[in-house]
Amino acid sequence: MPTPARVRADACPGVFAPHDAADGPLARVRLPGGTISAVQLHALADAAEACGDGDLHLTSRGNVQLRGVTRPGLAARLTDAGLLPSPSHERVRNVLASPLSGVRGGLADVRGLAASLDLVLCSTPELAALPGRFLFAFDDGRGDVASEGADVCWRATGSSEGTLLLAGGDTGRRVARADAAAVLIEVALEFCRVRGAAWRVAELDDPAWRGTPVPRTGFSVPAGLILKDGGGYAAGVVPRFGQLSATQARALAEFGTALVTPWKTLVLPDVPADVFARLGFGGEAWGTTACIGRPGCAKSRADVRADAVFRPGLRAHFSGCERRCGKPSQSHVDVVAEAGGYRIDGRWVPLDEMEGKL
Repeated sequence: MPTPARVRADACPGVFAPHDAADGPLARVRLPGGTISAVQLHALADAAEACGDGDLHLTSRGNVQLRGVTRPGLAARLTDAGLLPSPSHERVRNVLASPLSGVRGGLADVRGLAASLDLVLCSTPELAALPGRFLFAFDDGRGDVASEGADVCWRATGSSEGTLLLAGGDTGRRVARADAAAVLIEVALEFCRVRGAAWRVAELDDPAWRGTPVPRTGFSVPAGLILKDGGGYAAGVVPRFGQLSATQARALAEFGTALVTPWKTLVLPDVPADVFARLGFGGEAWGTTACIGRPGCAKSRADVRADAVFRPGLRAHFSGCERRCGKPSQSHVDVVAEAGGYRIDGRWVPLDEMEGKL
């Protein structure tokens, strides 16, 4: 059954249309494919300190948010860094790509496909009308980003061919890797023509926009050093709550280009093992995630990050309200704040008993 279409306006935040959060305006910076150069990472760190709260907040779509943006100049800084190539399209540049592609594993190398799509996306005026929640993805065959609920996804079935997925369903349409970006753009244009009030492909009631459901994977980027297929090392960085200080971001920029993943982590494609180890990044994989909670969100009933429980093997998401912002797509314990406690997978537990119930 299709998901009901939205009746309210699309309010996905961007740089020119930030969200008015309790801790000040929130600006979301899109990073197609999660790719950010060292120069751009330095620029974001500088912008976070000059205009916001001083931190970079990773998102579940491989983007970065700046919170508490109360001082001017953000758009100019990001434009100078090449992070806003098309102001009219800034909120629709939502593109995932398998972050370990070309590093370790996978059937095809999808590096470069997100950038190719982004160029066409930003130069196609009609696509500026896409909803801010519409999501593109390129999966290298391991099933990682294909599990993230993309509206339209190319998933590799071999080194030079793949299949077209719509809202997580396999359409059976075979597409060459060389044509992948063009086909996803073609689908997005058709969606713009037929969507009516729908924001997502799953909200369309036309069976032509359906496919055979594909099993979801529980993929995540490992913390620490990753042995590359061709030798040498990459690294997975797993910051607590997906939050980096400006100082940490600048330290990571010393390794060159970084990839922000949809699991609020980063991949550094090329690192000297001894240097990375001395910096102390990525030594622990945090299984617990949380929304921003109080005091950053007026809708939150609790300071969920202060209440969050961390334990080896525990995968839980703490939410301040029923919206469950930032929840992971993988299987997890659902923990939602209520007066005096939390509802854990639907069962209310007082705050002082919570740790023992997880």
